[in-house]
Amino acid sequence: MTGEVGAAYSSRAQEYIDHLGSIASVHPSDLELVARWADQLDGPLIDAGCGPGHWTGHLAARGVDVRGVDQVPEFVSHARRTHPGCRFEVGDLDALPRSPGEVAGILAWYSLIHHEPATVRPTLLRMARCLRPGGGLLLGFFHGAEVERFDHAVAGAYRWSVEALSEELRMADFEVIETYTRTGPGARPHGAIVARLMSAHDGRAE
Repeated sequence: MTGEVGAAYSSRAQEYIDHLGSIASVHPSDLELVARWADQLDGPLIDAGCGPGHWTGHLAARGVDVRGVDQVPEFVSHARRTHPGCRFEVGDLDALPRSPGEVAGILAWYSLIHHEPATVRPTLLRMARCLRPGGGLLLGFFHGAEVERFDHAVAGAYRWSVEALSEELRMADFEVIETYTRTGPGARPHGAIVARLMSAHDGRAE
C-alpha cells in the first residue's frame, strides 16, 4: 500500500470501520475458510493489512497466536481498543515485522488489492521471507477474468484472475493448494487462494 492509499484510508477510517469493521460483516464461507486454514497451522500468524482488526480478534478468540499489522494508525488504534487482548502494530505490508522464517502463516485478506501488478511479486517474496518452509499464505482479493484496475471506494484497486495471481505465487516459490471464487447480486466477485511456501527465503530474490 502506498503512502497515498494509506492516507486515503486514514481520511475515511471511521466510515470503513462502521461498514466493514466487524466480523459480523464477513461472509459465512469466508469465516469457515479462514478458520479452517488457521487451525491447520502450528505457530504464530500475521494478519497482514489487518484493518480494524476483526480478523485478528476472531482468530485470537479461537486460540490462535496472531498479530495484526496495518499501515493506517487509525485502524490500529481502533483495533487495540476493540480487541484489548490482541497484539497490533503499525507497519507496512512490504516490511512485516518478523524475523526470517519465524511465521507459520500470513493472512492477507484484501491486503494486496491496491498494489500495482508489478509490485505484487516483490511483496509476496517479502512475505515468503517471513514464513518458515511449509508456511501458509491465504489471500483474499477481487476476482476478475483478467488483471484490471477499477475505481475502488477508497482508492484505485485491481481485480485478479485466479490464474494470474496463482502464477505470481508460484514465481515467489509458493505452491497453490486451493482456490475459491464467489459471485452474488450486489457484490463484487470474490476470490481466495490458499498457498504454501515451498522452501526457505532470505529475501535476496526481491
